[in-house]
Amino acid sequence: MTTHCALLVIDVQVAMFDESDPVYQGEQLLQNIQKVIAKAREAGHSVIYIQHSEGSGSPLERGTPGWEIHPCIAPISGDLVIEKETPDSFHETDLHLKLQDNEVTELILVGMQTEVCVDTTCRRAFSLGYKANLVRDAHSTWNSSHLTADQIIDHHNTVLRLFANVADSESVIN
Repeated sequence: MTTHCALLVIDVQVAMFDESDPVYQGEQLLQNIQKVIAKAREAGHSVIYIQHSEGSGSPLERGTPGWEIHPCIAPISGDLVIEKETPDSFHETDLHLKLQDNEVTELILVGMQTEVCVDTTCRRAFSLGYKANLVRDAHSTWNSSHLTADQIIDHHNTVLRLFANVADSESVIN
């Protein structure tokens, strides 16, 4: 059976780059995600954007400028955009159905927030039987009260090896 692969770009939205509280290494993150998207397109993989939506007054309120997918990595014609309201990109969305319809068996994951939406989606992809690939240098977060963003990212790159192949942006797609 041929493996069909898709890239999931999780929650890379304008509000995540707010100058008052920007995501850790945001510019490098965008560059690495751009690189992975270009490689995915070149390889003929589907590119699927996951867009988190929250309620009125939130920086991620549907239809507001902060809710928009970051223009540096914006979808092009033919890309799929799936909205979600929980950390799990599969929960109460049609992501799994769309992947099945396209015979996708392998996923590459990039985006935000490492310890929430990226982690949850990675684990759920594994539980649903997908071969998951986490791009170690193409997901990010913020410092917490106990850990730096760098520590959170390193920790998740180690832990998520139980659920995914963890590779860097240079080698994830050959």
